[in-house]
Parts: sequence; structure tokens; C-alpha cells
Amino acid sequence: MPTQKAKNNPGIQSRLDYKIMSLGFKIRDAFKPRSRILEEVGIKKGHKVLDYGCGPGGYVIPVTKSIGDSGVLYALDIHPLAVESVQTLISKKGLANVEVICSDCETGLADESVDVVLLYDILHHLENRDEVLSELHRVLKSEGVLSVTDHHLNEENIISEITSGGLFNLSVKGKMTCSFVK
Repeated sequence: MPTQKAKNNPGIQSRLDYKIMSLGFKIRDAFKPRSRILEEVGIKKGHKVLDYGCGPGGYVIPVTKSIGDSGVLYALDIHPLAVESVQTLISKKGLANVEVICSDCETGLADESVDVVLLYDILHHLENRDEVLSELHRVLKSEGVLSVTDHHLNEENIISEITSGGLFNLSVKGKMTCSFVK
């Protein structure tokens, strides 16, 4: 299981802020199930999915249902409490096909090894956006999809930020996400 320690980062939330954010996500997920967003992505059985900026794991259960036992979900976050939350969820649900990565950029995954990357509600937080997008480009298969949504940014900003470096091109504008290809 790939793991990396997050660098000391003053931008990491306090324990209280993280707990409040997690509660907010649970309330949000009750009204807007994450599975609805994932329908636009086209995740299939056997896919390898990277949830970059996984937070407390709101997408873990719906993604593992989509990929089945033959797929793998890599849940990456910079925040140690997020990693801890996802590890607890994995343990409680007995999920053998989820690997957790603590990192602020590098995934530790092989080149072109991932079918789908989820970059959900994290783009506006990225201080090292170009480095992250380069890493996502590296691990994404040539026919893979980078799925992005961020309620802090409008669609035009999302498209501009993802395509400006020349690594990704817009493929599909969905109702809730934008999909990009290499």
C-alpha cells in the first residue's frame, strides 16, 4: 500500500475545523448522495480510481460499489485526520480494495495506472496546482478520465485551471462535473 507523509503544512485544518467540515459533508451527502455525481463519470467494475483530496471518505462507499471487488480505490489526502477517517471506514466496512495515501502531491502510483481520477471540491485549495495536475497526468491512463467539480469555482474557472497547462483537454461538461482527457 503506497503511503507518504504529508509535509508540514500550515494550511492543514485544526482538528475542530476538520470535524466541523466532516459533519457538513455528512449533512450534504444525505441530501445530495455522492453516487449521483459519480454517475457522470462512468466508473466501471475493475477500474482503478484515485480520489485525490478524499477528505473523510464521502466517495469511498459509492466508488467501491461501482468498481466491485476487482477494482481498486486509492484515497489520497494531505490531512492526517482524513486519512484516519478513511482507514476507520475501511475497517468498519471490511473494504479490501481501498488503499489510503497521505500526501500533498505525489501519489506513489505507477505511471498510467489509474482509469479515473476524482478531483472533487479540492481544486480551489491547491497551492501547488501545476505539480498536482502533472502528477495526475502521469498516473492517469491514456484513455483515462479526470473528473472535476468544485462548488467554490464556476465551470469556466474549472475548465481554465485544468486546461491552462496543456496537460488536459475538456471532454464532457456534465450537469455536476467536467471530464478531461490527456
